[in-house]
Amino acid sequence: MDTVAGTERTKGHLDALLLALLASGPQHGYGVIAELRDRSEGELDLPEGTVYPALHRLERAGLLESTWAPGTTRRRRVYSLTAAGWTALSAERHEWARFSTAVGSVLSGVASA
Repeated sequence: MDTVAGTERTKGHLDALLLALLASGPQHGYGVIAELRDRSEGELDLPEGTVYPALHRLERAGLLESTWAPGTTRRRRVYSLTAAGWTALSAERHEWARFSTAVGSVLSGVASA
């Protein structure tokens, strides 16, 4: 998938994806990008210009916090979930389950129970 298609597919879901990635533990921005690409088997290979602004927006919203990683040769900002971020992730996971069930029902032609 090309970068434009990957970016379009994540619209409306990028925040949830980033929160879910950071649930595994603190990560620097490039690590988040690499993890997203790896976990999606290359389907979600998003550019820095998409991911970094989203990380900054989530931080301003109080869902993430960041610190500068000590002891690296290059300064790296490390992001982690806040308590509000964990709460938001839980809500996003619940909403995704509902949404994906509804879409699956429509695509399969079967009404959900």
